[in-house]
Amino acid sequence: MQSFIVEHLRGEVVDVYCGGPDVFHGRVNSCADNVLTLEENEKHTYIAADKIIAIWRA
Repeated sequence: MQSFIVEHLRGEVVDVYCGGPDVFHGRVNSCADNVLTLEENEKHTYIAADKIIAIWRA
């Protein structure tokens, strides 16, 4: 998952689904050490890559 995100989605604005009501939104800043970093309005969200069920361009 990590290499896919870095190669295909870096810099893109995405929505990330992690199950239940957990959907996150933001620009892919980085994905390293199994942690996806999203940025939106100068705030960062850190998501464990192994918890991602689905990710798509917003």
